[in-house]
Amino acid sequence: MSSRPAPDLEALTGIRSGKPSFYPEYRHSAERLRRVIHALDRISAALVCTVDGSEALVRAVVTAAAEHLSARWVVFALVDGEMPDAEPRHLVLGPTGTEVTDWTAVPDEIGGHIRAVRAGTFHDDHHGEERRRHAHVPVTLGDAVVGGFAAWTTLDREIDGTDESVLRILAGQTAAALRNCALFQNLGERNLQLQRTQEELFLARQHQVLDEERHRIARELHDSVTQYALSAGMQIELCRSEVDDPRLRARLDTAKDLTRRAVEQLRSAIYALSDDERGDNGLPAMLERLCGVHLPDELRVEVRIGGHPVALPAAAEQSLFRIAGEALFNTAVHAEARHALVRLSYRHDRVVLSVSDDGRGSPEEVRRMLRAASSCPSGEHRGVANMQARARELGGSLTLTRARLGGLQVQVSVPARPEANGAAE
Repeated sequence: MSSRPAPDLEALTGIRSGKPSFYPEYRHSAERLRRVIHALDRISAALVCTVDGSEALVRAVVTAAAEHLSARWVVFALVDGEMPDAEPRHLVLGPTGTEVTDWTAVPDEIGGHIRAVRAGTFHDDHHGEERRRHAHVPVTLGDAVVGGFAAWTTLDREIDGTDESVLRILAGQTAAALRNCALFQNLGERNLQLQRTQEELFLARQHQVLDEERHRIARELHDSVTQYALSAGMQIELCRSEVDDPRLRARLDTAKDLTRRAVEQLRSAIYALSDDERGDNGLPAMLERLCGVHLPDELRVEVRIGGHPVALPAAAEQSLFRIAGEALFNTAVHAEARHALVRLSYRHDRVVLSVSDDGRGSPEEVRRMLRAASSCPSGEHRGVANMQARARELGGSLTLTRARLGGLQVQVSVPARPEANGAAE
């Protein structure tokens, strides 16, 4: 037979006797326990707002305190100078449970509590009936008082020791959560800085690779292609000196002139590829240098900049720069032009680049060549097609029209912030 004592009434129910006088005590204890559990649940839900920032957190914890106490007024305030990253510095919930921003609607007693907390001079010296309707709990972080909660309840809701314990838990967790908000915000800022630094390093490495490739191409153009072109010109000159037929001499003169122009364009390309500072001052400066170096003496080029220049992505500026270079090359070699105008216009949402000349180019003929370029196996007429492809990669378009100067106008219009897949190389 077991020697264990039979469980008594207190062990089973939590009350010491079956007398009727103890049942109300049990109901009261159960009600307080229910309120505490609900309060802790509200506190837990409020503290989840840490990741949403200090403003959302403060509103959540003040609302949790108001709901737990069924309060008429709830005040939260931070001491001036403490936790400087936390916002708002104070918050008041009124009888309707909504935030009060009109200070004329705040009673003097409540306004005095806010001023006292912010000044760090408030002391909880309430007693008797006032203490049963009003609670003040400091918000502490370590040994320092950084703020405080104050609440006023209705006549049918008294504040007991359990409520004060809940408010102290809420105040302590609020201080820790506000500190975590600041740390989380700082961590987010540091993460953004790290991302920007990584992007800058990537761009720097990308520019370094592009610069190395440009210099390699420039050396190959100088050491091979340019030398071949110069040699071809010398051979043409030798043949010309041995030919007596005027028609053949005229054709050789044309070939020699074309060779000279090719060398000039090669030198211009080598200069553009070797110019390390071409992008530092933006697209306008790049166009100025392009139009002032190694163009035929008989071609006068003018550059005009309109609007307020804005920084474009490096790839976009390179694409527009190359479009201008290709258009000027066509003007110098094919159009027999004497005057060319390069115009760069910065508009509200677009950047427009145009190259116009007074040469013999025909928009209809160039459009025909553009249509034929896609089916030409020899790769002829690829210059205009490449310009069109670069414009499309920048989300823009290329148009060919008659210029006011009398010749051809090549115009490219792209968004001011192009979302390019990358400039064509």
